[in-house]
Amino acid sequence: MEPMDEKKLRALQMLEPPGLGKGPAVLATLWNLMLITAAMISLPICFYSASKTYLFEGLLGLSTVDSYFYSGIVAIFSVHGVLVLFVYMAWNDGIRHWQEASKLA
Repeated sequence: MEPMDEKKLRALQMLEPPGLGKGPAVLATLWNLMLITAAMISLPICFYSASKTYLFEGLLGLSTVDSYFYSGIVAIFSVHGVLVLFVYMAWNDGIRHWQEASKLA
């Protein structure tokens, strides 16, 4: 294996994604991913159960079959809300990494 010259080494360093190897940035990204994963699992289930029991059957007095349908729609909207939150967080994290990289350059 031949030794790397300075030019190849700089080219490889430029290919490294921003934030890779930086402890706090990686931990913050991992924390955001875990938060979104927990929300993606728990929120639709909670919204489904709560809207079926308290809103559609309790408050509005709908039948069981109708409450299943409408609470499913509420759960679908909650999934979309979590996805929008994920995109927003990822976008802001990418902008922050881009700004840090442009300050270093």
